Amino acid sequence: MSGVTSFALAVVLGGGFAVGIGLVVMRMPRWGAPRLADRIAPYLRDAADPLGLTPLAVPALHLSGAWRAWRDRIIAAAGGSAVIERRIRQAGSGTDAARFRGRQLAWALGGLLVGALAVVGLAVAGRFWAGSVLLPPIAAVAGAALCDLRLTRAARARVTRVQEELPTVLEFLSLCLAAGESVLDALRRVGDVGSGELPGELRRVVVAVGTGAALPDALTTLARELEIPALTRSIDHLVAALDRGAPLAQVLQAQATDTREDAKRLLIEQAGRKEILMLLPLVFLILPLSVLFAIFPGVFMLRIGFG
Repeated sequence: MSGVTSFALAVVLGGGFAVGIGLVVMRMPRWGAPRLADRIAPYLRDAADPLGLTPLAVPALHLSGAWRAWRDRIIAAAGGSAVIERRIRQAGSGTDAARFRGRQLAWALGGLLVGALAVVGLAVAGRFWAGSVLLPPIAAVAGAALCDLRLTRAARARVTRVQEELPTVLEFLSLCLAAGESVLDALRRVGDVGSGELPGELRRVVVAVGTGAALPDALTTLARELEIPALTRSIDHLVAALDRGAPLAQVLQAQATDTREDAKRLLIEQAGRKEILMLLPLVFLILPLSVLFAIFPGVFMLRIGFG
């Protein structure tokens, strides 16, 4: 048994013993019992969120002071909190940039651990080579990238759903306004009746207005946080109509029509891109195989004839 294999076995046995001790310690009543705040949190609502619009955060492992300080230093060095905050808001997540960076750091440490375990497994199997030492850092970078990609995909998917719901919501608002309701009552009705992403955002606007914020300011804040061009344009026209006293029903109906036209144009553009992508297997897979099937019998017969 070589020295590398012996070291790998020692790491495996020591790691298993440490994991067992950690599990035993975590199951002790003093360490494993939930806090009083965690036990009563599902039965309470925050005063700033009386309707329970913000999901209650489930606390993860309680971090020590040293871990928090180390995490905060890495978060400060990483930067980019404004972009992360925007994507978190677009994804509708109940976290913030600091928690996301902490989760990303945890994913990176998990990837580092997986890479280290892979190196140990290779060493135990006797297949260790010099390039294996690159597996832990590569796995750590991949873990951090996957965490960021997961947030980006969630934000993009939610933005797409909001864009799809926008024309219907605008038409419903215009119908409510044409029936004689005020803007706030129309927003409240859409938020109560609707069940999508945009009605949920309108419920947040209604709650903000109910706690003392002005309606134009709440709508402008919503547009600034989500940064969706179609939604921002519609809210700008609505706020301008509120300030100037323009007929709101006609403004919203025109915005709904424009939004549907933009959706049709976007769908045509996506269809054009998909059509180009559909040509790739035709050009690089089906066409070469067709040429091969057409030429191969002739080449085979020529080889037999001249053999």
